Amino acid sequence: MFAVLKTGGKQYRVTSGDVLRVEKLAADAGDTVQFNDILMVGDTIGSPLVAGAGVQATVIDQIKAEKVIHFVKRRRKHGSKRTKGHRQQLTLVRITDILADGADKSGVKAAIGAAMAPRDATTSSAPAKAAPKKGEASVSASKTDAPKQKDEAAPQGGSDDLKKLSGVGPALEKKLHAAGVTSFAQIAGWTEADVAEMDEKLSFKGRIEREGWIDQAKQLAAEKE
Repeated sequence: MFAVLKTGGKQYRVTSGDVLRVEKLAADAGDTVQFNDILMVGDTIGSPLVAGAGVQATVIDQIKAEKVIHFVKRRRKHGSKRTKGHRQQLTLVRITDILADGADKSGVKAAIGAAMAPRDATTSSAPAKAAPKKGEASVSASKTDAPKQKDEAAPQGGSDDLKKLSGVGPALEKKLHAAGVTSFAQIAGWTEADVAEMDEKLSFKGRIEREGWIDQAKQLAAEKE
């Protein structure tokens, strides 16, 4: 029996015993994980997913793909030239079992992308806030909660005009704001892991590196100072 699963934005046709290289998962070598986004199992086609289906696999190792060289040169007002190498982080897995149903009751942990795992861990480990004392509830609601919503959307230093970045229009700027990105300083400080996370979260498909946002953001941030 075969199945078609989806992970890391890609689809794979698998059978028991197959070895796959998938986008990095939050798991260690030897762990058993379960892919729950199953598009097809045998003759059963999902709409879009097959309910109760799953594919279990054993993690063999965490590896990297071959190095890819990116060269970007922009002849613009804020032009830039950059040569950068990148090796995509991958997870090597071996398919062990294909479940046509009952996967939701198997007890095997779900295969989660590594880009999502740190955020979940941070959220769950955040210390709980102390309950307000008597008479302080109204102060907490009016002076703490309301400004906090603005602070989460706008980092220190205020909001910049992200449309100055190459390829960013009003719609894309709105998506970045919704993701909490509002300043050139934030983008200038992105690491490779941050870029990979934003690519997956907002479906940029390599736009950040292709357009040279980080170099442009550094120049724009420097001009702002």
